[in-house]
Amino acid sequence: MNKEKLGRRIISLLQQAGFHAYFAGGCVRDRERGVEPKDFDIATSAKPEEVQRLFPKTVPIGISFGVILVVEEGTAFEVATFRKEEKYLDGRHPESVSFSNLEQDAQRRDFTVNGLYFDTTSNQVIDQVGGRADIKRKLIQTIGDAEARFLEDHLRMMRAIRFAVQLEFDIAPKTFGAIQKHSKKIKMISAERVRDELIKIVTSPQPARGIRLLDVSGLLEHILPEIGRMKGVEQPMEYHPEGDVFIHTLLLLEGLKNAEMELAMGALLHDVAKPNTFQRAADRIRFHGHDVLGAQMTREICKRLAFSNEQTELIASLVLEHLRFKDIFNMRLSTLKRFLSLPRFDLHLEQHRLDCMASHGKLDAYHFAREKYEEFLKEPPPPLRIVTGEDLIQMGFTPGPKFSTILRDVEDQILEGRLKEKKEALEYVQEKFISKEKKS
Repeated sequence: MNKEKLGRRIISLLQQAGFHAYFAGGCVRDRERGVEPKDFDIATSAKPEEVQRLFPKTVPIGISFGVILVVEEGTAFEVATFRKEEKYLDGRHPESVSFSNLEQDAQRRDFTVNGLYFDTTSNQVIDQVGGRADIKRKLIQTIGDAEARFLEDHLRMMRAIRFAVQLEFDIAPKTFGAIQKHSKKIKMISAERVRDELIKIVTSPQPARGIRLLDVSGLLEHILPEIGRMKGVEQPMEYHPEGDVFIHTLLLLEGLKNAEMELAMGALLHDVAKPNTFQRAADRIRFHGHDVLGAQMTREICKRLAFSNEQTELIASLVLEHLRFKDIFNMRLSTLKRFLSLPRFDLHLEQHRLDCMASHGKLDAYHFAREKYEEFLKEPPPPLRIVTGEDLIQMGFTPGPKFSTILRDVEDQILEGRLKEKKEALEYVQEKFISKEKKS
């Protein structure tokens, strides 16, 4: 049974028990837009304990706020009791809630497009906040006074921008003005919540527009001040005729649409260190080491925004390695294969393509790398560890830094196709690292 049918069954059971129940929020909004909903939230007059009694499998994820997860055939549905929220004291959560009716429940929601309900009995949309008109106008605006909504929950400022770029809607002037007025309050929101909204913005259909809105609203300087510092940082015209580092980054993001998170973040941060490494040399502008420093800055940013270690390392790798494509035609075969072996090289490849298209437009290195990568994927990976540290000890070497040099050299020979068997690898080590030393 699909999600909607399961949701309708939950609503039907609530109604049979004497309660009001409707689909609510995003699923109704998406249906009005002609988009198939992914999730189906339910709003009801039943109180949490009554929901728990009605359904055999529930999870009290927010019982103090009247929110229960109902699990039907392995699918979870958020079932929330109609509620009215009291004062917000921390800029994120209401001090308390009181259970109410549909009218009051609609008024406590954030944006008009999210304040809709769908009656499965009459198959009619219930709209008490003007949400349907705003969907037709493709407009994001708050329910009621914008400043009051953002002072209640500061994260709503980022959510307004997120919905604007996800739905490709405009933001109402009063709503946007209220964001600009109170943007610094985003600093009171936890890093995890900010990160989640940022990810949704940069993986939306309009990531570049999202960054522009964050910038113009004033939010960017409190979330990612490093991006704002790219503005006005000149670049050499022969490589970057498009303009400064900020313009280049936005142009790169223009090429993304619903991208993977790591690629989107790598694209956003790939030149993050250029403002710190800017040098006007005799011949042209240079940014020595901006890849290495950029990777370091990326790790610091990801830590600040509470990304996982795994996510951080992949994003940092996209920043660190992005300049290597310029040397790809002159790489030794072993070096090339190590480059192609980077985790998620497909993301490195796509970021390079976007980087080129946002600057000089030359794709020679991209096409070469793509061809070699496709060939590389068809090859069975050779065993690289046919010689071990234990083998070197048995050959008379003393453990130390030289081990890494020898083992790396052997791996290079394997990748070049010159060594395949352990016996010939040991003979190679004997000849290069022992016999030559004796001769010298």
